[in-house]
Amino acid sequence: MSPFKRYRDTVIVVLLLAAPFFFLRASVRNPSELTPLDEAVLRIAAPLEYVSAALARGVSALIGEYVYLVDVKADNNRLSYENARLRTRISELEHGETENRRLKRLLGLRDTVPDETVSAVVIGKDTTEYFRVAHLLVDTPNPRVRVDMPVISLNGTVGTVARVAGEKVAVSLAVDSGFGVDVVVERTGARGFVRGTGDRARYMVRVEYVERGDEVEVGDLLVTSGMGCRFPKGIPVARVTRVGPKDVAVYQNVTAEPTVDFSRLEEVLIILSDSEECDPNRGRKARAQR
Repeated sequence: MSPFKRYRDTVIVVLLLAAPFFFLRASVRNPSELTPLDEAVLRIAAPLEYVSAALARGVSALIGEYVYLVDVKADNNRLSYENARLRTRISELEHGETENRRLKRLLGLRDTVPDETVSAVVIGKDTTEYFRVAHLLVDTPNPRVRVDMPVISLNGTVGTVARVAGEKVAVSLAVDSGFGVDVVVERTGARGFVRGTGDRARYMVRVEYVERGDEVEVGDLLVTSGMGCRFPKGIPVARVTRVGPKDVAVYQNVTAEPTVDFSRLEEVLIILSDSEECDPNRGRKARAQR
């Protein structure tokens, strides 16, 4: 290495080490006592200090904003979680409140039935979309539950007991072709006999033995008459959807839709009775003999 390069490097190192000393010395001295060297140092230092301060402010702002965004993201995540938790809780409370209201209505329905009842919940159904048999689990097993006993829900007639196996009960629904019950038109008192159609594609019933002169219109509500299958009087069964043209036939052609939505059926009441076994055709026979 040449002597010039060696001295150059030494001078640069000395200046770099001495520069902070001169800057500090010039900064702390009384302005009236500044020497020309101090003033020169301050002039040189001023732009450097400005640039350094600007860079420091920029870096500080970036770091502060980054920390702020990190905190905001953490807060957003926490609030999102809390919001989801509260929504779930609200949904659970609303579901519980709805279920409580439904159970209270079911208890109210039990009070209106003259006979003793047993409550049960739907636990299954047969495999078709428009099923004809519902499977129940009785809340309190009762040895008095027997085949053909009526089953009702908040919205009306469900069907009759088809099989009993301990606390499990199979119910044949009102849309099954084997079901029948004597009814009256709530609006006019006209009599008829509701029988399930057994249609595998929809929930429908037909109304038999409605005399040609009886007044029946679409939308009329059909309720149990108290005769026939031991259903209490006044339980909704179906609502008329079609009334055929009145011709020379003795009876009208009437079609109706059950008031119970079987696809959403959850709780039911089984009506216990010590009377004679139900004959689903008893009401129909009485109508035919008149």
